[in-house]
Amino acid sequence: MLQALEGSQAIAQTVALCRPQVVSAYPITPQTHIVENISKLVADGLFKCEFVSVESEFSAASVALGAAMAGSRAYTASASQGILLMAEVLYNIAGMRVPLVMTCANRAVSAPLSIWNDQQDSMAVRDAGWIQLYCADNQEAIDTTIQAYRIAEKCEIPVMVCVDGFILTHTLETVDIPTQEEVDAFLPKYSFSRTLDPRNPISIGTLVSPDFFTEARYSHHQALMKAQTEIIAADEDWAAISGRRSGGLLSIIGNPDAKIAILALGSVLGTLETALEETPPAEPVKLIKLRSFRPFPIQALKEVCNGLETLIVLEKAISPGSGSILGMEVMAALSGLENPPKIYNFAAGLGGRDIPLEVLSQLLEAIQKIPSGEFHILDVNIEKLPLEDR
Repeated sequence: MLQALEGSQAIAQTVALCRPQVVSAYPITPQTHIVENISKLVADGLFKCEFVSVESEFSAASVALGAAMAGSRAYTASASQGILLMAEVLYNIAGMRVPLVMTCANRAVSAPLSIWNDQQDSMAVRDAGWIQLYCADNQEAIDTTIQAYRIAEKCEIPVMVCVDGFILTHTLETVDIPTQEEVDAFLPKYSFSRTLDPRNPISIGTLVSPDFFTEARYSHHQALMKAQTEIIAADEDWAAISGRRSGGLLSIIGNPDAKIAILALGSVLGTLETALEETPPAEPVKLIKLRSFRPFPIQALKEVCNGLETLIVLEKAISPGSGSILGMEVMAALSGLENPPKIYNFAAGLGGRDIPLEVLSQLLEAIQKIPSGEFHILDVNIEKLPLEDR
């Protein structure tokens, strides 16, 4: 059903359609509206679940972990400092292969304090062992949340659905909310092979000696890589019900034969797509929408980049002292190509700075002036820097 909804409202309604039995909630901007809207659905009798208000994000993750281990489908959400406070539990959830879903409403991490959007928070826990799927718009946030439960429960790996804070969470747009019948047809009843049962006691997450720890990590890594198949299958199966695809692991926007491509995660793809439509460059450019950052789709990326001459990587995070995060992974993945493209790494939108439509022309102009392989931050105002850094 088509509705004009704020992104957070749409996500809350979608979570309810997935029928989690336990939702643990702690407010943090810009995620707060999600759990607020869930609490209203519960209070109004439209969503039956155990809604647990906790005292911190650490507790939110812990409650969701315990609920899933006890046999309940569970959900939580957070952002920024909250994601970092959860970090210990996020590693535990993934290491115990617990099938949870959470929304990360991407926000910059302080200091300096910022409540606005970039993707530093989810990037900070990219190695926790969760599947990370990034959404370009609110319709994708809806569809990916539904798919995330099936992916998590089939692969027994938690899924983090990443949506850009404010840009998506607080933006009103027309979205198609699926029916309960459609979601029920897609999502099986929750099941977890290692559900705790006092009649058959087991221990999970216990001490592992060096004799076995390597194998545990290897197994987890292999499971994440194998999850690529289920990410693709879930997207295709949901498309058969809804008529919409979110792009699987990654997808192409624009002229597939273009020799220049821009790769990005999240809502900036909407800006780039609009710029391509309104002011098409002289030379054809296509966009590569990377949806799955973990697992990182190395083979799929090689296939779409084979034959490219130029690849621009645009990200909304930075690794201080190194530079690019996403760009370095792309460069490593494509190093095995016989003729890899020239790769240019850029960051933009840090701390919520606006990314205008002119970003397309800025990127295409910049690569004419700098060598490939370097990392640059767009739109740095030299006058605002300390004298010693100018």
